[in-house]
Amino acid sequence: MNAVISATENLAASFAQLNGCAREAGFSPDRATMPLNRWIVGETVHTAKAVTDALAECSFGEAADVLYRFIWNVFCDWYIELIKPTLSGADIAARDETRAVTAWVLDVTFKLLHPVMPFLTEELWAQTSDLGAPREHQGFLMTAAWPQLAESLIDRAADAEIGLIIDAISEGRSVRQELNVPTSARPPLLVVEASETQRKAMKASAPLIAQLLRVSEVRFVRAVPAGAISYVIAGATLALPVAEFIELTAERARLAKELASLGVEADKLSKKLGNPDFVARAPEQVVEDTRERFAETEAAKGKLEAALARLPAVLQ
Repeated sequence: MNAVISATENLAASFAQLNGCAREAGFSPDRATMPLNRWIVGETVHTAKAVTDALAECSFGEAADVLYRFIWNVFCDWYIELIKPTLSGADIAARDETRAVTAWVLDVTFKLLHPVMPFLTEELWAQTSDLGAPREHQGFLMTAAWPQLAESLIDRAADAEIGLIIDAISEGRSVRQELNVPTSARPPLLVVEASETQRKAMKASAPLIAQLLRVSEVRFVRAVPAGAISYVIAGATLALPVAEFIELTAERARLAKELASLGVEADKLSKKLGNPDFVARAPEQVVEDTRERFAETEAAKGKLEAALARLPAVLQ
């Protein structure tokens, strides 16, 4: 995990440098106005609290897990991807705000990560010292004050809006992957049922959703059409018309074959874990690895079962 965090943090810092994400003199995160930026500020607050609590209990493993999820899944996997159009766009105010927020998040992340990876963070702290306005603390990172972030920085509306966008893309990608929809296919994403707030959010982020989900457009309709697979996120019903892009019989056979193979693997792992001699005599790491493999296999089975259950909708 540490190797992944190290590589990811290095990449994030490099991305910031290449895209002009520099500290702004007198910047305060409560000045952010864009929902995406207010969302990442709130996620940073949540992370700081979770890491602080874990370290207070001397749970360094838990602190590392929290930081891994934030750096890899939230900051790099989503925030950086979502801000790329803004950083290359023509809206100068939006671009400048996003650059300042990114630099602020990085500085906070260096501090939170320092107890877990002191040498890496100290080096990155020094490497980024000349990016923008001078830091309040000019010395070594190890002597910098620990982040004290107010919960008032958390914006529930921004959380809901960005969460909706992320879930729409994530679940849509799952549908495409489960049903083996070609990456070249560009069906529209249909918004069937949603609140007025959700519709506004989907409309405002339509170009971004279309780009990341590989769809032709975001279209608002009254009902799920024939040949479309629907899915529900945060109470909103979305759909992807995929019938023309898949061969139903072959897809059903593929899913059934993969499901049968996973079933055999799951049974084998279940029997091994159910054997008292294996659990008692095998090295602890081997037992833990077997449990993880079993959990992953069961999760994969669940996804394939969901995909098989969705197929009949294509025939409607």
